[in-house]
Amino acid sequence: MSGDVLAGWERSEFTAANITRDTYRKGSGPAVIVVHEVPGITPLVAAFAEEVVDRGFTVVMPDLVGTPGKAPSIPYGLASITKVCIAREFTTMALHRTSPIISWLRALARNVHLDVGGAGVGAVGMCFSGGFALGMMVDDIMLAPVLSQPSSPLPIGKRRAGDLNLSPDDEAAVIERANNGCQVLGLRFTGDKLVGDRFATLREKLGDAFIAVELPSSKPSDHSVLTEQRDDASVARVLDFFDEKLKPRT
Repeated sequence: MSGDVLAGWERSEFTAANITRDTYRKGSGPAVIVVHEVPGITPLVAAFAEEVVDRGFTVVMPDLVGTPGKAPSIPYGLASITKVCIAREFTTMALHRTSPIISWLRALARNVHLDVGGAGVGAVGMCFSGGFALGMMVDDIMLAPVLSQPSSPLPIGKRRAGDLNLSPDDEAAVIERANNGCQVLGLRFTGDKLVGDRFATLREKLGDAFIAVELPSSKPSDHSVLTEQRDDASVARVLDFFDEKLKPRT
């Protein structure tokens, strides 16, 4: 299945911050890093990434967990969640801490940007990776950070429910960039418990620089705005955001 879903994508390895992961690359134009949700690069994650490619971007998808191209299922999802919770690259429970994988993602973004050029890069994270684009905003080249249903750290208790998965220094850098005009796009279903109170924290910390897209939930399972419970208008908003921030105005 992975061969069909990822046909035309160039697979390679990238190493930084003592972490090595496979990546899948396709397209041309400014760089956008598409970071998958649990359980992995599913067919719908790959389909969303194809839409970003078709919009005129160089897309790189890191393979952080799971089997690329494999369709989601309950056993597969549980296995991936377990791996995310125990792997040292991710901090799914710690307060006020930046996940080590974000340093790797920042290095990946710099590497791709050096190759393709342009004004800067964009990134979208989903679910457990939903806040990763926020951490990548520490670097000035990150011009279009998108947070889709950010769910780390796991919202167990009030403090974790509002935590942004950032160290104090990284949070200060993100706030400074927001004050200097870098906008952040966030998407969620209003009934999604995994997001916790993070949108309230983002509003408090980033002010008008935080653009919230909040969709009414039709059922308790509504979670994946861009993939499994796809909202077409939200996908269009993300693509427009990348256009606005990364492409020269004519």
